[in-house]
Amino acid sequence: MLKKVQETTAYIQSKVSVKPDVGIILGTGLGGLAKDIENQQVLSYGDIPNFPVSTVEGHSGRLIFGQLGNKQVVAMQGRFHYYEGYNMKQVTFPVRVMKYLGIKHLFVSNASGGVNPDFEIGDVMIINDHINLLPNPLIGPNDKEFGVRFPDMSQPYDHGLIALAQEIAGKHGIKTQIGCYVGTTGPTFETPKEYQYFRIIGGDTVGMSTVPEVIVARQMVIPTFAISIITDLGVPGKIVEITHEEVQRIGMQAEKKMTLIMEDMLQRL
Repeated sequence: MLKKVQETTAYIQSKVSVKPDVGIILGTGLGGLAKDIENQQVLSYGDIPNFPVSTVEGHSGRLIFGQLGNKQVVAMQGRFHYYEGYNMKQVTFPVRVMKYLGIKHLFVSNASGGVNPDFEIGDVMIINDHINLLPNPLIGPNDKEFGVRFPDMSQPYDHGLIALAQEIAGKHGIKTQIGCYVGTTGPTFETPKEYQYFRIIGGDTVGMSTVPEVIVARQMVIPTFAISIITDLGVPGKIVEITHEEVQRIGMQAEKKMTLIMEDMLQRL
């Protein structure tokens, strides 16, 4: 794994001049933030050695380098998921590469289903914890170059970044929720009883990504901020049939709020 990470990092560095301070992972329907990146240098996933390829609609499959919020950034316009058939090492491979490219912070976004009855479609939720129902990406031999065998997870999402996001949201009059994200395998959307179960065990939203990436970021000691757009509701009396296209549509509608918060945060890092 280490050799592949080093090989991929060397290839990327030979193709782009940007040395990123911040890594950004853009979720379903949330790729629009990429258009705000200035002086772009773009690589397609298919051209990068050892990189998987996005197969999900709404995930463009490009690595975008440039400036955003006065910071040098690298943004994944499209991520990889366990349900696509990739193993957890592949799903989280880009996080390790971004660390070797030099990032000091990781920003992650996703679209999710709200199970908290106080949530509404289109809400923005800052993630302060998660429940992992996916295979753990650290299972298997551990390379000490990547971090410790047993990473601490008492603060998976950086408290300072959360406080900064809340301050910025308040300044702009953006309503935000804060809560726990439940990561599941997918690709099916949840049954009513599954929604109920996720709420009982402490979840506020549920989705099919993010958690593996954050676990690897924590092992590599990358302070992480994550934000989720509520695109559907798993609340009794509010559950309706949902499609991937609808998730993308609502995500794109709400992403302006997410983009404003994240860009302002980058200005103040």
